This record gives sequence, C-alpha cells and structure tokens, in this order.
Amino acid sequence: MKDLRFQGLRNKLVNQLKTKGINDKKVLDAISKVPRHLFFDEVFQNQFAYEDVAFPIGQDQTISQPYTVAFQSEMLNVKKGHKVLEIGTGSGYQTAVLCFLGAKVYSIERQKPLFEKASIFLSENGYRANLFFGDGFKGKKVFAPYDSIIVTCGAPFVPNDLKMQLKIGGRMVIPVGDGDVQQMKLIVRSKGDVFKETTYGEFKFVPMLKNKNN
Repeated sequence: MKDLRFQGLRNKLVNQLKTKGINDKKVLDAISKVPRHLFFDEVFQNQFAYEDVAFPIGQDQTISQPYTVAFQSEMLNVKKGHKVLEIGTGSGYQTAVLCFLGAKVYSIERQKPLFEKASIFLSENGYRANLFFGDGFKGKKVFAPYDSIIVTCGAPFVPNDLKMQLKIGGRMVIPVGDGDVQQMKLIVRSKGDVFKETTYGEFKFVPMLKNKNN
C-alpha cells in the first residue's frame, strides 16, 4: 500500500510539472518512475519527498526541486546511449533520472560523504553510473567529448574546461551567478571554439566550489 501511495504522489507531482511547462514525455515518465522518497531519510519521506521543493541532504547541499530536475533534463534532450557529464552528484536523484532516460552518466561530487553515500545507494538500486570524487570545475576530460553536460550547482562563471569537453553539437545546462539566485544557461557548441548561449530565467542552487576535499 505504501508503494501505491508513493506512486500516487509521483503522479500528482508529474501533473504539477505539466502545469509549469514541462512537456517532454520521457522526462515526465522518469519523474513518475524514479522513487524520489528513497533519496530521503525515512523520517522525511512522507512529508517532503514529492513536494516540488528542494530539501537539505547534509554537507550544506540539497536534493534539487523536482521542477528544476525536470527543466534541466528537458533542456539536455537526452537520447538513449548519450554520454552525459553531471557536475554535482549530491543525493544521486538527478543521476538516477538521467540513467532512466538511457544516458551513460559520468558524475562528479566534491563532498566525500555525499560521494560515498550516492555511490553505494545508486549501485544497490540498479542505477549504473560512473561516479567520481573531485573538482567539478575541471570536468572529466578522459571520457570527453560528451553529448551533454549538466551542472547542478550555482557556478560563478562557465568553466572553460567544461565547454571544451562538449562534442560538436553538444549541450551544457548550467546555472550561473555569484549570489543566491542564478541564471539558467543553455550552451551549445556549434564548432571549435564557437558556442551559442541562451538564458532561461532565475533558479536557486547551492554554490559550486573548487578544490573541496571533505
């Protein structure tokens, strides 16, 4: 009965996302199927897991608002087999959504406790992702180029290392800004050093930090 209740809550959440403009059926299906409550401590599952809000997960980090996860995922236009670099594994929820969409995910987390927890959880729950502990500003050049890159933390600027790890035609979705609010940007690599940048409104993310090793 509990599983049925959670599925009902996910369906309700999907309907909310539709009213907010999320139209990609694959993304909505992922939100409907990925059990977000499992990424929460049990005491918070019933009340907060399927609310359209961000929620603290420790280490001054949050699990992103479902609308934000859906919005960024929709902008990536993920196809099955795409190589996707994720900057900021966090709880692993966005990672799981990308896996559900059929992406081959490479994800970097700067906080050791979150990296270790997500690595165990994703593996135990059947999500096949390649997780790394390190500095997201640098990306993961050894596996480049990527079909897309998603940054799930507020960046003070667009790291050039990340831009150069996109394939030609590749897409990067990144929230940019120094303060509490960032501008969501879509960056498409059209050729060589030529990138097209489009801005899509304001979002709130925790900050992206360099060389964080705890």
